[in-house]
Amino acid sequence: MEKLGLQLFTIRDFLKTPEDVKNSFSKLIELGYTEGQTATSDWYGMGAEKFRDICRETGLSICGTHYSFDRIYDATDEVMKEHEIVGTTNIGIGGMPGLSEMTLESVKVFVEKFNEVARKIHKHGFKLTYHNHHWEFAKHSGVRIMDYLADNLDKDATSFVLDTHWVQAGGGDVIDWMKKLAGRIDILHLKDYKIENGERAFAEIYEGNINFDGVLKTAEEIGVKHYVVEEDTCPGDPFDSIRISADNLKARGYLK
Repeated sequence: MEKLGLQLFTIRDFLKTPEDVKNSFSKLIELGYTEGQTATSDWYGMGAEKFRDICRETGLSICGTHYSFDRIYDATDEVMKEHEIVGTTNIGIGGMPGLSEMTLESVKVFVEKFNEVARKIHKHGFKLTYHNHHWEFAKHSGVRIMDYLADNLDKDATSFVLDTHWVQAGGGDVIDWMKKLAGRIDILHLKDYKIENGERAFAEIYEGNINFDGVLKTAEEIGVKHYVVEEDTCPGDPFDSIRISADNLKARGYLK
């Protein structure tokens, strides 16, 4: 693993102002993180150019985004320009719109729109990425939605941001899904899974129950390009949690 990234949603409470962003990115570099994946459609309130300048100043590069699908679809040219400024070709969404009303028919409509815009941006060197949760492992009209996405999203113009925790939360086998999507996972979300007080909970890498030795071995075999830690909810200071994740990866020889 030459680089380690962080899904910036993990430290969202520390990205309120440009100064916050600068200080937080400097901390990430100190902890061994050199890449970030954003979770914003306005570049944390400062616009793409100012955000890019802070990234350059601190040394953090952006490997992808979670962005508004409506804006990607409705303002495609502007969105491509913003991503070009920031320096990433991975334009992504954090999940399917309308999950609470999901039906197989609504998923089919979504996939058509997703592929339409994905093919448009692919002509300009971009790729549209889809991040899963556990909802996609539900069956609607006898069809598992994750299977439908895997079978019907354009294999050339799209890619998956596969999330290890959410695959397991959905009852899927993480390594099997990685193999099934081989060559289609440019960004892998490293997120552990534990049971706490009888409930599902997020955990630092190697502090939960996911077989990360197997995950990381498989990731290398299938050509994952970006390894991105994410912890949606941390038990305390998120910088303590992401330090633990980085230290555990270093201790096992996966990260220098």
